[in-house]
Amino acid sequence: MADTYKNILVINLMHIGDLMLVTPVLRTLRSFYGEARLTLLADKKLRDLVEHNETLDECMLIDKKGTDDHLVNFIKFIKKIREKKFDLVINLHRNERASALAAFSGARRIVGYSKPGFSLLFDEVLPNKKPIMHQIHSHFEVLQKACGVTKFDDRGLEMVLPPGADEEAQTLWYENFSPGKKVIAFNIGASWETKRWLDGYFAECADDLISRGYAIAFFGGPMDEEIVRECIKKMKRRDSGDVKIFTGKVSLGVLAAMLKRCALFLTTDSGPMHVGVAMNVPIVTMFGSSPVPGFYPYDAKDILIKTPEKCHPCGIHICPKKGDDFMGCMKHMPPSVIMDAVNKLLEKYEGMTGNWPPHQGEYQCQVIEL
Repeated sequence: MADTYKNILVINLMHIGDLMLVTPVLRTLRSFYGEARLTLLADKKLRDLVEHNETLDECMLIDKKGTDDHLVNFIKFIKKIREKKFDLVINLHRNERASALAAFSGARRIVGYSKPGFSLLFDEVLPNKKPIMHQIHSHFEVLQKACGVTKFDDRGLEMVLPPGADEEAQTLWYENFSPGKKVIAFNIGASWETKRWLDGYFAECADDLISRGYAIAFFGGPMDEEIVRECIKKMKRRDSGDVKIFTGKVSLGVLAAMLKRCALFLTTDSGPMHVGVAMNVPIVTMFGSSPVPGFYPYDAKDILIKTPEKCHPCGIHICPKKGDDFMGCMKHMPPSVIMDAVNKLLEKYEGMTGNWPPHQGEYQCQVIEL
């Protein structure tokens, strides 16, 4: 089967983290089908993450919330896919839009995750096993069971910075931080409310770190600007000069380039967390509603603190509980526990900032169960 696929399309239209978790799939396909033309179809707004991936021959981009979010243009986009005459289409995004693109691609073989209905046009549909195994390993099952792949080239998460991103990050760094200053990156936002640690807790951690000579760099997208403002209001050392806000101000490429200059990344379960993994920065994260097996940071040196709540992992976007039980999963992971993990990683890796050792093959992060 390996010799029959000469033109392969991988589809993933999901968010930042989900797209980063596809990069080991791309690497494996490039290694296993060495002569094939390999194309990735992704959301246009996330182009910085994958457009320059060295394993790809082409990156097709769909404006799924803009131009292509209309039936006529969507049909035209399907026509573009059909014109490329793919041998194999692998869908790694189980929603209607991605399933439709795969189903009507005209490919000789169509496999992967699919919504009912569209699955009738697939040659093989597999379940996404992210609740019980890492998302990457679930993707690998698709390659193994439906695409004939027998050898996996897993080098962890990969991202090639877009042109100019490193230079822009360097300029911002010199403008905001004095030479030799150690910087801790904070990402306090997340797509779900139930993935967000309390902003007051983040404020406590920031104050602690600033008191010890570190600077804090807040990242995140435009949707996180308000919660960052609220967090900073709760900080005692907010006027120290060591609080820098990049939330909503930098591209994904520049975010990645700045993260690799930070001594550590304290983050929720979020897209930027996975970008940080790709940049090899030490990470401390906290998981409330998210299933740990499916989305833990894919690097052995990172630390994940798991909520002690019995309702974990609920997978619910908004906590249905009331009173003291509301967001208990995050309330019951106190700053002292998180800072213990932060201090452990700083003690071990701070002196290697920007030059952390490679971690190929070592991807199971440390999990602390409270």
